[in-house]
Amino acid sequence: MGVCSGGNATLLLLLVIFWSPMIVVSTKAFKLRISCGARRDTRTHTLSSNSTKLWRSDTGYSGGIIGNATRTKSSVIPPLRTLRYFPLSTGSENCYKINYIPHGRYQVRFFFATLAGWKGEPLFDISIQGTEIYSMRSGWSNDDDRSFVEALLFVKSRQSIYGCFHSTGRGDPSVLSVEILQIDDKAYDLDDEGMVLRRVKRISFGTEKPISSEKDRGERFWVPIKTLNQNLSYHYDRCLFTDISIPHSGISPNFYPEQLYQTAIVSTSAHPELSYEMEVEPKYSYSIWLHFAEIDPEITEIRARVFDVLVNDHTFFTNVDIFRMTGRTRSAVVLKKTYLVQGTTLRITLRPKIGSLAIINGIEVFQLIPMEFKTSGEEVRSLQNLKSKLGLPLRLGWNGDPCVPQQHPWSGVDCEYDANRRHWVIAGLGLNDQGLKGFLPDDVFNLRHLQKLNLSGNMIQGAIPGSLGKIGELRILDLAFNTLNGSIPENLGRLTRLKILNLNGNSLSGPVPTSLGARLVHRTSFNFTDNDGLCGIPGLQSCRRQLSIGAKVGIGLAVLLVLLLMLLCITCWVKRRRNIARTKKTVSAHAAREAPYAKARTRSFH
Repeated sequence: MGVCSGGNATLLLLLVIFWSPMIVVSTKAFKLRISCGARRDTRTHTLSSNSTKLWRSDTGYSGGIIGNATRTKSSVIPPLRTLRYFPLSTGSENCYKINYIPHGRYQVRFFFATLAGWKGEPLFDISIQGTEIYSMRSGWSNDDDRSFVEALLFVKSRQSIYGCFHSTGRGDPSVLSVEILQIDDKAYDLDDEGMVLRRVKRISFGTEKPISSEKDRGERFWVPIKTLNQNLSYHYDRCLFTDISIPHSGISPNFYPEQLYQTAIVSTSAHPELSYEMEVEPKYSYSIWLHFAEIDPEITEIRARVFDVLVNDHTFFTNVDIFRMTGRTRSAVVLKKTYLVQGTTLRITLRPKIGSLAIINGIEVFQLIPMEFKTSGEEVRSLQNLKSKLGLPLRLGWNGDPCVPQQHPWSGVDCEYDANRRHWVIAGLGLNDQGLKGFLPDDVFNLRHLQKLNLSGNMIQGAIPGSLGKIGELRILDLAFNTLNGSIPENLGRLTRLKILNLNGNSLSGPVPTSLGARLVHRTSFNFTDNDGLCGIPGLQSCRRQLSIGAKVGIGLAVLLVLLLMLLCITCWVKRRRNIARTKKTVSAHAAREAPYAKARTRSFH
């Protein structure tokens, strides 16, 4: 056991004693590491040994542009050479999506880096499964602890994990790596599958070296803090370390590394309290985990060290006696508690009661973020098909979920929340003047909650889908100034809530359906101008009494049938005449052969 001196600052804290039986870690846990921008798989050395990590190429996972990453000497940031960045020309939302994830709980981690040769750092938002979890803040590129974002979440069988990066207009999001690591299903005691836990802090006290264990499924990084001293002229704390084994470390379901409990910070008589303070998002709950092991050789009995734990000056644990909890020295114990923070500061304080000194080995703090309700799957698929059929330009993005995060909906998409079904639906599409080409797909009717559809000023061709008449909520339909052709579907007359219908500036033809013309009585605004072939309502040409295409086809078939019947009759008549003539000829010939014999017999009777 050794001792090192230190100073002042601020500390964190957490609650509840955590015990579990030891279990063997499954070797079948899902594990995927992606090196962004890499064209082939690569390997890097691990933090804790001479073994290596396999990083997969990111081909096929995302869009964006490949670039070289700024190299760092960090012991935490993976030493990868490439990154993928996303300028606004590729859309304001870009994602990495990994499909067919096995059922379980996962730790998802994104490392970020700056593009080599570029000055400054991009500031952008990050979301997982449609839930925004963090906004990058200035200074992250010079701080290992802020160079990555890490979250815990639950995934149902065979679903996808997708992380998205949302531009805020302050630089192009740039991603160095993506890691998806399966952890124990009971890790961090989170029963609510509708919650994401974002790592705020994970600290190992009393050491200068970061901790990472290969036995840890999540390969967690513990940022080292040797001292809390802010003023080195005062000895506000001292650090302890031991190389003796620590019982109850490394047990399920969290599998904490033993090294975490082999170092600690202890307060001094000059400053008995230990305190750690951090900046947090207000009005969120935070899960706080405190790690203790009594490695001080001077503490050998119960009540030799007793302290209270306070969070933002509220007492959460009283009379904490590590020796009493474990029954021995050098044994790990974990306290945890969830706390709702109203302001922007979370402060954890250890206040001694007996023995006058406090001790702490490590802390973890997680922000509890409720997951957003997603958009109706049927409507998402319909939008994706629309994107494909109309050839949406890359600058529109349309990646991830159309409606969430709520701060970053898709361009041109208006959303509404359906409280009954607990999902988002598409209420409006405004894609006018976007240079769209192609055809309107028939499955557009799956956007059954659509109230407004504006696709005017594009180059959309083909017929208007009759399935639009199935969108009963539609109030505004604007398809003006495209190259649509064919007739106006009768089904549009079923849109009883329709108030505006603009079809002007196309190549439509035929009569306007009577059911649509009747909507004029209900003050529906129509614009059918600049369609040379349309007719039938005031403002358009009168329809000539022309047969419809169907009628013309029917008449043609009838005429053809009559001609066939006439041909058949003539053929039969000709054949009959020929048969009669042939019969007469045969009879005449037979009569001629028998005439002499008949004459002879007549003479013999006389």
